[in-house]
Amino acid sequence: MAQKPVKLDDVAREAGVSKTTVSRVLNQRGYLSEATIAKVHHAMEKLNYRPNAIARQLYKQETKIVGLIFPTTDDPFFGQLEAALESELYHRGYKVLMGNSQNDPGKERSFLRQLLNRQVDGLIVGAHNEDIDEYQRTTLPIVSIEQIVSKNVPVVSSDNYNGGRLATQRLLDDGCQHIIHTNYPENIPTPNHERRLAYEELLRLHGRTPITYHISFDDPVEKKRQVIRRIFEEHPEVDGIFADNDTNAGLIMNIAREYKRLIPEDLRVVGYDGANSTRILLPQLTTVQQPIDRMAKTAVQLLQARLNGEKVESVMLPVKLIDGGTA
Repeated sequence: MAQKPVKLDDVAREAGVSKTTVSRVLNQRGYLSEATIAKVHHAMEKLNYRPNAIARQLYKQETKIVGLIFPTTDDPFFGQLEAALESELYHRGYKVLMGNSQNDPGKERSFLRQLLNRQVDGLIVGAHNEDIDEYQRTTLPIVSIEQIVSKNVPVVSSDNYNGGRLATQRLLDDGCQHIIHTNYPENIPTPNHERRLAYEELLRLHGRTPITYHISFDDPVEKKRQVIRRIFEEHPEVDGIFADNDTNAGLIMNIAREYKRLIPEDLRVVGYDGANSTRILLPQLTTVQQPIDRMAKTAVQLLQARLNGEKVESVMLPVKLIDGGTA
């Protein structure tokens, strides 16, 4: 049996106020005490009520707006991904509302609630936060990229494990004896850990001891530099580094010069992501390239299918090694 939709009267009854008061809170009209506003918002949240539901039905149950929630646009991978998503959605007649969470769970919840309250048709998300209750409670069509947010939300991902194997195997094939890896802290849920697992398993298979230095995506650049300098100071024997993203790979290559390390003569570096802007700025970097534009197109296709009421499954796309030649 379909769940009965929550109405304005239900919110008013739950909050202990009049229907007119609820309407004034929703439309931000007239003077209302903070206590009254808080009661109404609490009631809406408890009942999972979303404003403008009636208007949405009148407009054929669609707004032609899709919400995007990602960590940042100030990164080659996410910048290209969000641009590709916007382009794909535009060609399908959708506008985009975008929220960059900086991987802050509180900020992500705030963006998510704002987007739900605006009655977007669906969401495409890729922020790396756990335990966001709204993802579990909403029936809104959602597709995730590279992150599990709910068992009911399909995920578009690239083959991170195989990517980790490709990067590590390349360094082994180049004759590197002391290979170090950088990755997210282990307590942060991210598909990057699949890259780390592949690195560790392949190194152990070759009788080597894996060493991973943890660098959070959200750390300031100077803090990242400090971690990378520790690699060279604590392991002067290092001759190969598998960086979990191209931004870190670029920092490693720059800092290597401080320690008089020549690339590729006595240090090999392999990155990850292969975004277009990175390939322009660092053409010498060997990297594992994710199919970013294809990931965006696939995510939009899955969301459109969900909007049409179709059942969809998660999709994993292949990666490939791009030879930069000198790194």
